[in-house]
Amino acid sequence: MEETKAIIEAIIFASESPLPIDKIREILNEVDRSEIARLVQDLINEYEERRGGFLLQEVAGGLHFRTRSGLSFWINKLMKAKQSMLTNAAMETLAVVAYKQPVVKSEIDRIRGVDVGSSLRGLMEKKLVKIMGRKDVPGKPIMYGTTKKFLEMFSLKDLSELPTLRELKDLDGVKEVPGTET
Repeated sequence: MEETKAIIEAIIFASESPLPIDKIREILNEVDRSEIARLVQDLINEYEERRGGFLLQEVAGGLHFRTRSGLSFWINKLMKAKQSMLTNAAMETLAVVAYKQPVVKSEIDRIRGVDVGSSLRGLMEKKLVKIMGRKDVPGKPIMYGTTKKFLEMFSLKDLSELPTLRELKDLDGVKEVPGTET
């Protein structure tokens, strides 16, 4: 089984995006899904115990190698890359989309109190927000939602891992969460 574990590790490493266990199962069709899940958990534990530069995480419905969060300064120094930071306006717009999805632009505008067209376009260009379809009301406005890349960026398995609105309100210094006015 060490060879199978090595194969699993290699294909996860080679994958450009998070690799679901079912996809690993397709590749290793002779290995039982429960055995693959066990070997994956072994790998996750080994990387965590090692406390090295990277770890194996379940992100956006699949498995992906990630650098340990405390090391980003050094990686950026090596790459001399500027982080693509989101503006406060973009972050607020993204928060509304994440919590209200699927949501139309007019609702985001109303919640934020400003026109979010520019922020929404920027989030779509960064592939953090996508068009989910059209709302079945007069005018058929476009509905927006978050993407798999959003989950990857924030290291979330799925949307259920977002903090609840109550948890956000309870944070020190947070007076109001966009879209939760009473």
